[in-house]
Amino acid sequence: MARSAAPDSSPRRVAVVGAGMIGLSTAWFLQEFGVEVTVYERGPVAAGASWGNAGWLTPGLATPLPEPAVLKYGLRAAFSPSSPVYVPPSADPRLLRFLAGFVRHSTAGRWQRAMDALVPINRRALAGFDALAAGGVEARTVEAGAFLAAYRGVGERRVLVEEIEHIHGAGQKLEYDLLSGDEARALVPVLSGEVGAAVRLRGQRFLDPGRFVFALADSVRGRGGDIRTGTAVTDVRDRARGVGVLAAGSAPEPYDAVVLAGGAWLGDLGRSFGVRAVVQAGRGYSFSVPVEHLPADPLYFPAQRVACTPLGERLRVAGTMEFRKPGAPLDRRRIRAIVEAARPMLRGADLEARQDEWVGSRPCTPDGLPLIGATRSPRVFAAGGHGMWGMTLGPATGQLLAEAIVTGRRPAELGPFDPLR
Repeated sequence: MARSAAPDSSPRRVAVVGAGMIGLSTAWFLQEFGVEVTVYERGPVAAGASWGNAGWLTPGLATPLPEPAVLKYGLRAAFSPSSPVYVPPSADPRLLRFLAGFVRHSTAGRWQRAMDALVPINRRALAGFDALAAGGVEARTVEAGAFLAAYRGVGERRVLVEEIEHIHGAGQKLEYDLLSGDEARALVPVLSGEVGAAVRLRGQRFLDPGRFVFALADSVRGRGGDIRTGTAVTDVRDRARGVGVLAAGSAPEPYDAVVLAGGAWLGDLGRSFGVRAVVQAGRGYSFSVPVEHLPADPLYFPAQRVACTPLGERLRVAGTMEFRKPGAPLDRRRIRAIVEAARPMLRGADLEARQDEWVGSRPCTPDGLPLIGATRSPRVFAAGGHGMWGMTLGPATGQLLAEAIVTGRRPAELGPFDPLR
C-alpha cells in the first residue's frame, strides 16, 4: 500500500498510549501517512483485552452492550458469582455511576439510536483488516463458513432472530439461516443433544487474537515505529511546544499529538482533557480445552453467554462480563461458571483439561459507544471504550482516527463517538 504524504500542518511525531488492537491499529495507519510513532504499553503487547478474547470479527453482531434484556434480566442476578454478568457486592462509587448510566441506556429507543451510530463503522470493519493484510501485516483472518449460534430450543432462539431484525432495521446487513438441532450437529458434531435450534451467520470472520496483535506490533516496528513495553504513562501534559508524555522513571518527552488508547485505563488520563464518560472494565475470561471433533468455525451459546473459537488444535472457551477493577486477580468462580454453562452444550470436550486460563478487561462505556476523536485539546485524542467489539472495530477505528489526526477533518463515521459527549 502506498503511503500518503501528510499535510504540512499535521503532526509529524505522535505518541500512542496502549499496545492493544486499537492502539497498534492507530499507530499503523498513522505510519501510512508518514507519521513517526512511539507506542507506550504498561505491560507486554496485547496485555489488556486483546490476547485471550474469542477472536471474533463479527461486524454483523457488533451491537450496543446496554440493551433492554438487561432490564428484563435484572440487576439482582448480576450479584451472583455464577451469573454471566457479575457485579461484585463491594462496588465503588465510580462503578455505581457506570451502572446507573448503563441501566439508563438499556431501553429499546436508546439501543436503536446507538445501533444507528455503529452501523457506518461496522460496515468498514472487515475492509480495515484487508488494508492491514495488503500493507504487509503477516497474520491471517479466517472466513467463517458455519458460524453457529446454538440454543436449546426455538423459544430461546427467538431473542437473536428479533435482534437481527432490529439490526436490519438499522440498515446493517447480516445474512443468516435457521437450523434445527440435527442440522446444526451435522455441521458441527461437537454440539450435544441439548441443542435443539441454531442460527447460522454468514459473512463473518475470526482470528487468533494474540498472534494477530503480535504480528501487527511487528509490522509497526518494521516500519520504524518504537514500541516501549513495560512503560506505564503516568501523565500527559498539553504545553505550548507540544504534548508532554510522562512515563514512569523518565523525563517528559514532547510529541505533536498523543492518542489515549489504554483500554480500561483510558479514563485515568482522559479526565484532565474533558473525557467525562466512565470507562469501566468489563472483564472477560477464557481458557482452552481439547475436543474430540474440533469445529472449523466459532460457536456461540447466547443464552449461556459463552463463545467458542477453534485456535490451533484446541477450543478456546470464553465468556462472562465482570464489572471489576482491571487489575483485580482472576476469580476462579468465573471460570467455573463458564465451565458449567458450556458443559451441557458441548460433546467430547474435556473441560477439566483447561489451559491458558485468562482474564482481560474490556473497556466499556455507559451508552455502549466507543470514544474516538479529539478531546478538549486538539492535540490529544481518545481511542477506546469499544466494549466487546475492540477486536472487530480496531482497524477501522485506527484508519478513521489516523485520517482525523493527520487531516484535521473528522470522518462522518466518528461523529457519534465524540469523547466529550
